[in-house]
Amino acid sequence: MVAISKIATGNGHGEDSPYFDGWKAYETNPFHPIDRPDGVIQMGLAENQLCFNFIKKWVMEHPEASLCSAEGVNKFKETALFQDYHGMPEFREAVAKFMGKVRGGRVKFDPDRIVMSGGATGAHEMVAFCLADPGEAFLVPTPYYPGFDRDLRWRTGVELVPVGCESSNNFKITRAALEAAYEKAKEANLRVKGLLITNPSNPLGTILDRDTLKGIVKFINEKNIHLIGDEIYAATVFMEPEFVSISEIIEEVECNRDLIHIVYSLSKDMGFPGFRVGIVYSYNDAVVSCARKMSSFGLVSSQTQHLIATMLSDDDFVDSFIVESKEELFKRHKYFTLSLSQVGIGSLKSNAGLFIWMDLRKLLKEKTFDAEMDLWRVIINEVKLNVSPGSSFHCDEPGWFRVCFANMDDNTMEVALLRITTFMHKHNEAMVPRKLCRRASLKLSLSRRRDDFMSQNMMSPHSPIPQSPLVRART
Repeated sequence: MVAISKIATGNGHGEDSPYFDGWKAYETNPFHPIDRPDGVIQMGLAENQLCFNFIKKWVMEHPEASLCSAEGVNKFKETALFQDYHGMPEFREAVAKFMGKVRGGRVKFDPDRIVMSGGATGAHEMVAFCLADPGEAFLVPTPYYPGFDRDLRWRTGVELVPVGCESSNNFKITRAALEAAYEKAKEANLRVKGLLITNPSNPLGTILDRDTLKGIVKFINEKNIHLIGDEIYAATVFMEPEFVSISEIIEEVECNRDLIHIVYSLSKDMGFPGFRVGIVYSYNDAVVSCARKMSSFGLVSSQTQHLIATMLSDDDFVDSFIVESKEELFKRHKYFTLSLSQVGIGSLKSNAGLFIWMDLRKLLKEKTFDAEMDLWRVIINEVKLNVSPGSSFHCDEPGWFRVCFANMDDNTMEVALLRITTFMHKHNEAMVPRKLCRRASLKLSLSRRRDDFMSQNMMSPHSPIPQSPLVRART
């Protein structure tokens, strides 16, 4: 047999994680309301599908945004020809402007510091290559996105050191936890080169408050290590308190700006993961220069740049989209969490993201990660829902699961909720006498429950349930 590389034969991709196993279960038996009504419903994909009708309307009204239309064909040749790795000026300007709008106009971004990449995955790897050598390490607060093990480690040789965060304080990042992780890395003879934070958090759906961010900046300054702020969910904050970007904090405190870097994309905020628009925004000139050269390995297609530049240059559309997205996420989150609470399922209080951090600790047969995996297998194989176990996010405590709620239509969500309701009724009846766990009859469909919920709040089908407080404060 011909030998191939260690990367090719190793398991650095992390595909053996239950996070990816859940995807495989879905892919082999995907739910379809007609063809596969008993299939697995995908609740492990953080995707925003709630505003596509709104976006579709804009696309229909702006055929010039497409090069494959009579209105846009005049730009076909110049767009199809060679584009250098700086990216189209109008694309970088539009993205920089959008990033500022998403952050409430409280900070401005320089288009010349926008470096494009093939999605946030490529952006994270690019930053890792720029900041650390093989064998050096980044600190990462837990729980964190399972893909980081692939994005930052697989090809770079960089190590990740978990910063333990606990449910007892709602998984807040504390100075004590940062110091403990830093010392643990030193004991393992790992040179710490940076700290990666995800704000808003995936999987928690929470944001970091101003004081916490200031403490983080102080920590990285004292240690003289880099800070990478993953802010790809910035526009998904649908309820107060408002999102605070690390770009705002460095305007308020003294720090070495050469240590500050932001990863952004349009995959979550706009719901465009297929366009592979990733962004590195660094305050370090050397990093900008190096990352721009590296971007040759993962450029955004010029056709996509043209479309995005046209769309994000439309101020009326962008302003309306930001409001519409917040309202739709608020509606879905409120209804989804309320429905779960009615069958005794809680979740971490959250105000952002495309998911909830569901608390099933009381369903574990014992407080172990083995018991968590047993429960997860039941949910995957019997309830037929792909949810992601907390252990795949490096959570220190068993019993938490990430559940995505924005990647499906209303009817699919109702099917998912009905399955959860049925599962919880069976579980409760097995635990206590039937007469002690009688709840609302399953004869009342979840669709009817949703209609009742809307009518009780006196909402029209096109209104938020109720209007997001964050949106209401701005109107």
